[in-house]
Amino acid sequence: MSNKGATKCEGSDPTPGTDPFEDMVRRLRGAFNLGQTRPAAFRMAQLEGLGRFLRENKQLLHDGLFQDPQKSPFDSDTSEIILCQNEVDLAIKNLQTWMKDKPADTNLLTKLDCAFTRKEPFGLVLIISPWNYPVNLTLVPLVGAIAAGNCVILKPSEISKGTEKVLAEELPQYLDQNCFAVALGGPEETQKLLEHKFDYIFFTGSSRVGKIIMTAAAKHLTPVTLELGGKNPCYVDDNCDPQTVANRLAWFRYFNTGQTCVAPDYVLCSPETRERLVPALQNAITRFYGDDPQNSPNLGRIISEKHFKRLKGLLSCGRVAIGGQSDENNLYIAPTVLVDVQETDKVMQEEIFGPILPLMTVSSLDEAIDFINRQEKPLALYAFSNNSQVVKQVLDQTSSGNFGGNSGFLYMTLPGLPFGGVGKSGMGRYHGKFSFDTFSNHRACLISPSGLEKLNEIRYPPYSSQAQKLLRWAMRSHSCTLL
Repeated sequence: MSNKGATKCEGSDPTPGTDPFEDMVRRLRGAFNLGQTRPAAFRMAQLEGLGRFLRENKQLLHDGLFQDPQKSPFDSDTSEIILCQNEVDLAIKNLQTWMKDKPADTNLLTKLDCAFTRKEPFGLVLIISPWNYPVNLTLVPLVGAIAAGNCVILKPSEISKGTEKVLAEELPQYLDQNCFAVALGGPEETQKLLEHKFDYIFFTGSSRVGKIIMTAAAKHLTPVTLELGGKNPCYVDDNCDPQTVANRLAWFRYFNTGQTCVAPDYVLCSPETRERLVPALQNAITRFYGDDPQNSPNLGRIISEKHFKRLKGLLSCGRVAIGGQSDENNLYIAPTVLVDVQETDKVMQEEIFGPILPLMTVSSLDEAIDFINRQEKPLALYAFSNNSQVVKQVLDQTSSGNFGGNSGFLYMTLPGLPFGGVGKSGMGRYHGKFSFDTFSNHRACLISPSGLEKLNEIRYPPYSSQAQKLLRWAMRSHSCTLL
């Protein structure tokens, strides 16, 4: 099996001082400069190859995803493989339409010209993905980059070793290896990769690493999309059915063992609602995961010992109302609910990224909105209420990358909605056509006829009073539309 598409820097393998990615970058940039990725037929063939990879390697992907955070086959399908296949199918169906030039309105000054936007590929793209959804967050951006006509280097997370192995060994066999490659390694290798000039960088991960990516990109003035995280608030109104809210909260908080960037990170509610919500959450957790969640096939594990120890330290915040059990040998932390937490507690100061849900009390909706607005803008924000006006008020008076009213992160399953952060939670949008647009340079084009010069003479100096008046009037008019 050829492994031309994967490059790894391992200890003493490369000669000291050499760059393990130099040949890869040169090969891909050369292919792009030759125009290999531009034709629609080539893009379509690569998208079809990606679709075959997903279908033919489903079991390998299941095995890899189970090896890392012990994700069940059902969770792997619903949160990873099916979503990727949907993106591939959508891109194949719409590629010809997406690639078409978009006509633009003209004014009287450009009435005889042809104005349009050309969506052209940026060039060589670097996609750096995280470990929590290692298939989804690697391949969904890849779909957009392929559809837009770019060459791509993928850098999957070294922490999700099982999935990284499948991507490195199998994926290159389905794509043109002169145009697409997988780079392996840890932080040192990633830093080495970032020394190269890319035409676009797409990163999903923490805000801390996002700053490193942006700093490296700034050296080459490379545009970036940063899909980061943060603390996602969830407001629960007094006017609600506590069991309905608890069912939805528990599912979205503990899905993928809480290791989801858009999971609700904390709940704001009144003391009265908290007293009704805690037993309802206990009921939901028991129904979902049984009396002993550690033996549930639907609850995975913490990705690493480092993350386990960090999460275990958060269990000392406030008071444990539900769960709290842990097993370091098994990297297990029970679905947990904390109460009596304070704004200054560590669990309220950092993104949790685990199966822990703090409940913090507020006296009113206005206090909840004020609390949310004092924090950094989150990647996601949620509001639960039987009163649609309450949900609308939270939506209208706050800002976040994404919003769920009486729901969790099911918006991520809809490619017609853009996904991304705002402020510290990220920049840029993708999914569906938004991915194609993200990886395309929107090139403004105006083509004038080579003749008819007599009509242009009014544009040239010296300007008579009449010419000045006519030019000002012509530039203000937008009534002529290119059909």
